[in-house]
Amino acid sequence: MSSAFEQSVYKLIVETSTNLPADVRRAIAAAREAEDQATRAGLSLSTIAQNIEMAECNVSPICQDTGMPTFVVHTPVGANQIVMKREIRSAIAQATKDGKLRTNSVDSLTGANTGDNLGPGTPVIHFEQWERDEVDVRLILKGGGCENKNIQYSLPCEIEGLGKAGRDLDGIRKCILHAVYQAQGQGCSAGFIGVGIGGDRTTGYELAKQQLFRNVDDVNPISELAQLEDYILDKANQLGIGTMGFGGNVTLLGCKVGVANRLPASYFVSVAYNCWAYRRQGVLLDGDTHEIKSWIYEGGSSVPMKSKEADSAEAPRGKEIILQMPLTEEDVRGLRVGDVVILNGEMHTGRDALHKHLMDHDAPIDLNGGVIYHCGPVMLKDEDGWHVKAAGPTTSIREEPYQGDILKKFGLRAVIGKGGMGPKTLAALKEHGAVYLNAVGGAAQYYAECIRKVNGVDFMEFGIPEAMWHLQVEGFAAIVTMDAHGNSLHADVDKDSREKLEKFKDVVFA
Repeated sequence: MSSAFEQSVYKLIVETSTNLPADVRRAIAAAREAEDQATRAGLSLSTIAQNIEMAECNVSPICQDTGMPTFVVHTPVGANQIVMKREIRSAIAQATKDGKLRTNSVDSLTGANTGDNLGPGTPVIHFEQWERDEVDVRLILKGGGCENKNIQYSLPCEIEGLGKAGRDLDGIRKCILHAVYQAQGQGCSAGFIGVGIGGDRTTGYELAKQQLFRNVDDVNPISELAQLEDYILDKANQLGIGTMGFGGNVTLLGCKVGVANRLPASYFVSVAYNCWAYRRQGVLLDGDTHEIKSWIYEGGSSVPMKSKEADSAEAPRGKEIILQMPLTEEDVRGLRVGDVVILNGEMHTGRDALHKHLMDHDAPIDLNGGVIYHCGPVMLKDEDGWHVKAAGPTTSIREEPYQGDILKKFGLRAVIGKGGMGPKTLAALKEHGAVYLNAVGGAAQYYAECIRKVNGVDFMEFGIPEAMWHLQVEGFAAIVTMDAHGNSLHADVDKDSREKLEKFKDVVFA
């Protein structure tokens, strides 16, 4: 029988993974109002809103990448933190077994997946004592895609597009704007950022992540930082990066800045980027019984996501092309950037481990005309076989060293992911005759519903997220963002946003 503390932590994990809090939902609803629903960004935001409600209804992960579970626990003096840590780890393992978390903990040397989200450093647990009787437990689930877009600056420095950044508020301003620009769509924009000014390299990042526990609509008590937060939110949304990096009016949903003292020789600005799937929640527990007294953040159910009139009817998707997999070269040569493709048939997941393996080995099945989906799903198995619990796209740029070679080696005709890919892949798409399709990052429930059957799996030794799953899909929608004619929406948006960033180079911020 698990303890009351473990049961309360388990409830916190499930709620954090499956139900966005009200302040985050309000920010996303406001973003929808700011976008034309008929655009790529508007369509993506509609999909995001639908996914949020599906995750809550299904009590399943909002995004398949449930990230590195990070707890901040405040305890009364005398509380047994050793027991609490053990019970938090037990709750994590149970939530993983139940499909509320993806198996995300891997050995850094061998790549072996522990299968239960436990291991050295996983999960992250920070304990602090306070002079209160209650226990405050907070959790953030920050996925790898947005974690990879964290960035740290050491002032003074030269910043791309913005010039010299000095050791002052103007230099800080430039760092934060550049941090948003460099994330593009790879961190599942529109996103939120926490900023830490000062500290050392380690505490600076910790301070930045601490800001992500603040409420989206709070006001910074330091007036200069409150002004900076407002400035960044306004100017970042003038960069034109937009949802998923498709271009648009909303690139940033929130900016929170904290400050700490530093050494005279060091001046760090650390930025923690978080995707739209801003999964953080907390509970206040009775100090004696460890039962939940209250939730820290307002529950998401109070803010339904179907807020636009257009929700009563499907938003127009523009030109739609329905294709049956496997694909032909003729199929993909006829596609252009901006087309919405609806896929039916069998596709195959593939991430880092698979791409590395296929460079030097044969594929376990015939991939000619096939479609690779950059996805690490959440899977559960019962007596009827495997079931997909969450299956959104992962960030594709990690496969840039491999993708072009693998496309040509195996005759693939399409790659699905998020955030786009680089020049090597673009050249291979044109030469070989293939396309890159951008799915909506984080929309794990939306895409899981398109999967009708798991046809099989290979390379389970890589772990569930890295295995090659063969999935039968119906009505799988994605947007062509890199075509077989050398066109890349991602390169276009990057160029346009770089030009807009440069306009803020000499803007005075005081």
